[in-house]
Amino acid sequence: MFTSVLMIEKALTSADVEFVTGLHGDEEVFFHVLLQPRGDQADRLLRAIDDVALGELDEAAREREVPEGDAAKDFGTRALEVSLQALRSSGSEAEGRLIEDHPLDALKGLVTEVGADEVIVLTDPHYVEEFFHRDWASRARHKVGVPVLKLFSHSKA
Repeated sequence: MFTSVLMIEKALTSADVEFVTGLHGDEEVFFHVLLQPRGDQADRLLRAIDDVALGELDEAAREREVPEGDAAKDFGTRALEVSLQALRSSGSEAEGRLIEDHPLDALKGLVTEVGADEVIVLTDPHYVEEFFHRDWASRARHKVGVPVLKLFSHSKA
């Protein structure tokens, strides 16, 4: 069985599930999902800049209203459960956990713990972080020792 660590920031949509489960054809895949709830004010600023870059000015204005930090944990827990159920319903095996701090350290630890064959980072575009190679996928490539695939979410959750 192929072992994949899937790093996400929100609940998977049905299109996302179809996309990641179809990457390996008929081969069975076990997904270990890591989800980090929204971060702090610095993350909020970067998200707002990304929204503006995408022409989504209304979204940029609403960034203040999105729960962050401890307030985002309940949302993160629900998003993780929805994602795991969707992966299981598609015929894949899946387990997951929330990331509290240091996402790349958690990623590296999980890759080692489960003997992962690959890492898939599935997120919305983060243009500022990507430009400076500070996004999860760019940083993970130098840290985890397995191939890292960066994918963009197909639609908003």
